[in-house]
Amino acid sequence: MIGGGVPARELLIAEPIGARRDFLQERYEVTVTDDNSAVTGACNAILLCIKPQTCNQALQDIKRTVRQDQLFISIMAGIKIEAIENSLGGAPRVVRVMPNTSALVMEGASALCAGSHATAADLSLARHIFDMVGKSWTVEEKLLDAVTGLSGSGPAYVLTFIEALSDAGVKNGLTREAATGLAAQTVFGTAKLLLETREHPAVLRDKVTSPGGTTIAGLAALEKEGFRNAAIAAVDAATARSMELGKK
Repeated sequence: MIGGGVPARELLIAEPIGARRDFLQERYEVTVTDDNSAVTGACNAILLCIKPQTCNQALQDIKRTVRQDQLFISIMAGIKIEAIENSLGGAPRVVRVMPNTSALVMEGASALCAGSHATAADLSLARHIFDMVGKSWTVEEKLLDAVTGLSGSGPAYVLTFIEALSDAGVKNGLTREAATGLAAQTVFGTAKLLLETREHPAVLRDKVTSPGGTTIAGLAALEKEGFRNAAIAAVDAATARSMELGKK
């Protein structure tokens, strides 16, 4: 079973690199091919995991085998649904997804939007697939640039924060192993607490912030150094860059 619910024998994967095909077949026991059109000729739901710069040729290659009863789920960054629909021709059912790298450990954050020809059932199926590797949300396509800036690029921001916490721990006498472990588990546990309680971050923060204590001293330092504004600026910059790339 792949992702906890999909039989490997039901998956057909097109991969141009021979060594990668061998790895996928051996590791996951799926069927692999080097022919993109073989996938569209045999499958009802097709996940488009194509590099944006090569998507035009790939979509043209499969165009002749596209059927009206198929669903195309795209994770191609910056490639709009309308462009995919136009490339495939007819009235293809398309759902666009922006996942993030945490899906590798089944804790991904994904945002989805449906094309003009996709059905509610199509969107539901796509969400089911990405919920198997994390959690998903539906948004309007115009908001996917903001999703890219927030959760798509977000793991890099979080890793930088964890690295900084670890460095601070080492500076104050902890071993690197202990400092990094404590920092990573603190971020992981806090995120889990937030998701499970569904309380506002400020409410949970106040519960660990005692008057005159260590936490408020640390928070005051974060505010002085512009931590909050820096985080907002990072998302703004990544969102703007995503918009730029989408226009190319």
